[in-house]
Amino acid sequence: MLQKGILNPQVNHLLSRVRHTNTLAIADWAFPFWKEVEMVDLALARGIPMITDLLELLHPNFKVGRIWQAEEFLAANEQEVIARFDLSFDGFRNLYPGLEVTRMPHNDFKKLVPRATGLIRTGDPTAYGNVILESV
Repeated sequence: MLQKGILNPQVNHLLSRVRHTNTLAIADWAFPFWKEVEMVDLALARGIPMITDLLELLHPNFKVGRIWQAEEFLAANEQEVIARFDLSFDGFRNLYPGLEVTRMPHNDFKKLVPRATGLIRTGDPTAYGNVILESV
């Protein structure tokens, strides 16, 4: 029986199918749904869990080569929120040092989602906090 790390069987099943250069979308509670993209819904309540909670849990076993996020994230959020999402510096425990986030208009960001292996929905209310991770 799993004792630590990600315990959710649907998340583990999805993660086990992500291969080299495949992508995984991690989204907020209001993100759109696509029939063709497998979705694992973890949203329990507003703010539970947060996207950053999931990123921290993924880090030990999920190698990331690229990250995408909507450029609107920077204008829509306070500096403390932006720092919490900063995956390459001290703001978020230096998970991916040297890895830059590629930012693009939100509508272009959403066009990348149907190519993802899957989407994990969280309860995160952060404006434009959604991310797409590409595996190494």
